Amino acid sequence: MGLLDSIGLTRLKDGLAKTRTTFIGKLNRLFFATAKIDDDFLVHLEEILIGADVGVDTATLVLLRVKARAKEQRYENPAELSSLVRESIADVLLGNEKKNGDDPFVLHTVTKPYVIMVVGVNGVGKTTTIGKLAFNYKSAGKNVLIGAADTFRAAANEQLEIWAKRAGVTIIQQVQGSDPAAVAFDTVKAAQSRNADVVIIDTAGRLHTKVNLMEELKKMKRVMHKCIAEAPHEVLLVLDASTGQNAIQQAKQFDAAVGLTGLVVTKLDGTAKGGIILAISQALKIPVRFIGVGEQIGDLQPFNTETFIDALFDKEPD
Repeated sequence: MGLLDSIGLTRLKDGLAKTRTTFIGKLNRLFFATAKIDDDFLVHLEEILIGADVGVDTATLVLLRVKARAKEQRYENPAELSSLVRESIADVLLGNEKKNGDDPFVLHTVTKPYVIMVVGVNGVGKTTTIGKLAFNYKSAGKNVLIGAADTFRAAANEQLEIWAKRAGVTIIQQVQGSDPAAVAFDTVKAAQSRNADVVIIDTAGRLHTKVNLMEELKKMKRVMHKCIAEAPHEVLLVLDASTGQNAIQQAKQFDAAVGLTGLVVTKLDGTAKGGIILAISQALKIPVRFIGVGEQIGDLQPFNTETFIDALFDKEPD
């Protein structure tokens, strides 16, 4: 494991501290209280999983995998039980993740620019996520443009300007109240003329239940599609981990409207219910692409199942 990987794992462990203290603490107490997998063990395991906000359906899947693995060999001590549960949780996540080892900041396309549309309700950390994405693409040697298409709030553009400066990238914006679709169109056209590699389009935060605002997102997609047939190449939904199960409903509505390609789960460092990652992944079958574990510009990390599980269980990878 290289230095950068070590730093990333350390930050992730720090960010998951609250979840680990509650979730893993309860699991360890369960493991040490029993040396066999019986109905009582499974009931307590299910309670712990649901308490960590993994959801009933995901908890059921984990339990099924635990029982299936338990049939293959005997588990007689806490360490073995811990490994069993850890592997069962990883099984659930692995089914919904992009291929491990893929670097999201390496563009596997000849199309330029690569257009990313970022959506989400207010307060989830959308603006900071865009800034951090821009920083990571810039650090990977890409020429990046940000389109400030949240034209309803003046503060949104001001915040985005600050993050663009931090990331060292160009921002395209218009006066407050402008048509967001026009901003998206102008940004993509500017990126084409400047031979930019990546475009990240901000959108106004909106409740997922507001039909007229969701229609606006569809219009933005259509406008970008006119510029580049494949655009937007990615539609990322930013979710706040602390909202728990409500995040799943948000994602379903956004996916129905604009077709999500990936999720960004933020504020994992501020909640004890990091298990929502499992619930979201299982319920939606949409890959979690990035997770946010802090406020610093380098605290947005590509999501990787093995690294996440290692950090959650405080284990050094092999």
